[in-house]
Amino acid sequence: MSTIRLSFADRALSVADHALRALTSTPQGIRPRPVAGRPGAPLDDADRHLAGALMRVNHVGEVCAQALYSAQALATKDPALRRQFERAAGEEADHLAWTAERLAELGARRSLLNPVWYAGAFGIGLLAARAGDARSLGFLIETERQVESHLESHLERLPAGDHESRAIVAQMKEDEAGHAVAAEQAGGTRLPAPLRWAMRAAAKVMTTTAHYV
Repeated sequence: MSTIRLSFADRALSVADHALRALTSTPQGIRPRPVAGRPGAPLDDADRHLAGALMRVNHVGEVCAQALYSAQALATKDPALRRQFERAAGEEADHLAWTAERLAELGARRSLLNPVWYAGAFGIGLLAARAGDARSLGFLIETERQVESHLESHLERLPAGDHESRAIVAQMKEDEAGHAVAAEQAGGTRLPAPLRWAMRAAAKVMTTTAHYV
């Protein structure tokens, strides 16, 4: 069976379509949403507000992940690496669907700045890709490690009775760790410390803003 090779223009159009769907549609996950092992306790208004804010931040992270992986897949010239980015993006699309669904259940809205977050993450992904595949993968590794740490902090901050959100975040954390390992195995190189610090600072601005807006 012959392999269909898409041109750069075709892939760019696909990326644009993907962006529109990520920002404007209700996503559908491929994998079933993680289910809590036991029923959650009813949340009071304060706990529901906190859980909604934290899950909004997590949803923003998944919007950014879609942008990053799309940009890196578009820019790489290595077909195998492109497929790796696309597979990871598929898992991140599950995360996007799960967090969107949980936001609706909590009566919380998505970030009003999602188009801004997407555009910024896409631009960063292109810049990372222009540095070469090894550095692009290194950027992915650092991003996923920071996200994993961020999700761990949310497991500590989510209301104790919110088992539904906790189940989602726990699976997301496991997936992100897997993406980092896969990127290491594919030849990702460690980023310089100043760049890692700058990434943490930018992530802090995004997560703090998305908590409220």
